[in-house]
Amino acid sequence: MTETRINQRDKILAVAYTLLAIMSLLHAADIPTKPVRLAEAAARLEASLFWDPLTGAVTLSKNGHLVNFRAGEELVLFDYRELALLDAPIADAGGILVTTAFEARLEAFFNTLPPPVSYRVGAILIDPGHGGKDPGAIGKTTINGKMVTVAEKDVVLKVAKDVYERLSLVYPDKQILLTRTNDTYPSLEDRVEMANSVKLDAHEAILYISIHANSAFNKSSTGFEVWYLSPDYRRTVIDKGDSQSSDILPILNSMMEEEFTTESILIAKSIMEELDKKIGKQSPNRGIKEESWFVVRNAKMPSVLVELGFVSNPGEAGLLADDGYLQKCAAGIYNGLTVFISHFEGSRGFTTIQ
Repeated sequence: MTETRINQRDKILAVAYTLLAIMSLLHAADIPTKPVRLAEAAARLEASLFWDPLTGAVTLSKNGHLVNFRAGEELVLFDYRELALLDAPIADAGGILVTTAFEARLEAFFNTLPPPVSYRVGAILIDPGHGGKDPGAIGKTTINGKMVTVAEKDVVLKVAKDVYERLSLVYPDKQILLTRTNDTYPSLEDRVEMANSVKLDAHEAILYISIHANSAFNKSSTGFEVWYLSPDYRRTVIDKGDSQSSDILPILNSMMEEEFTTESILIAKSIMEELDKKIGKQSPNRGIKEESWFVVRNAKMPSVLVELGFVSNPGEAGLLADDGYLQKCAAGIYNGLTVFISHFEGSRGFTTIQ
């Protein structure tokens, strides 16, 4: 991983050099430790709260500040710059419990000035699946009385190139990239390597969008869906050589991975909502889902996989063979990305799920 990719969260060195110093200063404040509901504390602080019960990951944001921690653990990360050991939050059936001392620390932090650095999306890599020797899913439909073959590789390439053109027009200052521009076959490893090797400036992020079409033995299956990496699957997103402290590397990797997962869910949610506006009356919305797809689990960045519909369904294959319909699909993906980018850059790169 390049140094610039690490700088996109501007945290590794600052955290590594301050961890040991912080350890000796913790728990010094003698503040009452009566338990309070984190949701109620967040409401009092007027902070946005996201809690993933699956992983125990908690994110709070306000005024350009971000706080990350995990239920049951004392380590708290402030703005990816400062670590502290506070009373470990407790998860129960009612949510998350924290102490009054913990809430007081949050209040003091949120009242400080936000960090001077804003993060931006510097690159978007669009990956039309399959190609060349690999046609992907194959379907058949009847158009004007003729039987037509619909290949996934052709459908997704048309949509990907349309999304590319729309993004390039609106974001001339960003790198808009395609893993393929014609009927070629980059391997899955090639696609991931392309994503992970994109050069970024400091404080820039890259997004990975893989576009596919679906197939099922049941020819009545229809609909579009967006996938993100399951929180159960943990990636190594920080290389061992990027930090001098092997002790804190797993902690930093986990927190960066949780940030990528949060952003991936937001991208999936935005694309799904915008696709629904464009094609929801013609194809059912199957929702956002989680899975450990190869390209998603190996890309060291926020990443999603879009399934446009089922070529195995003759009716939906007819839609996917129609250029006008594919333009609607491209518009949905494009609109979803612009919604996410506006949120990401407007919040200085701090993302929470509402």
